[in-house]
Amino acid sequence: QVHLVESGGGAVQPGGSLRLACTGSGFTFGTYALGWFRQAPGKELEGVACISSSLDTYYAESVKGRFTIIRDNAKKTVYLQMNDLKPEDTAVYYCAATLYGTNWESSTSYNYWGQGTQVTVSS
Repeated sequence: QVHLVESGGGAVQPGGSLRLACTGSGFTFGTYALGWFRQAPGKELEGVACISSSLDTYYAESVKGRFTIIRDNAKKTVYLQMNDLKPEDTAVYYCAATLYGTNWESSTSYNYWGQGTQVTVSS
């Protein structure tokens, strides 16, 4: 059975940092591309970042230069390092995995999803 479990969310002040982690099981982790999405209240699900099995990375324009996605296949974990957080980064963050998806920003490309973790940026 496939599982993706996120951790590391929480509340932080503007300008602060958080590191999200997502650990997978039940599938061949190293062969999948892994993405992070977020959904703010009243807004659509948004692709934030993606890392391919060959370590290519992709970012939404809104987070470029502030967020970094990395993966540790030995630990079956993907991380999202978030720096210089802004109130508009407040959302539930989800990790997802895809084997053959061609559009990293589209949620329909992904086969498996985590349950989400809340990130709140507020003073």
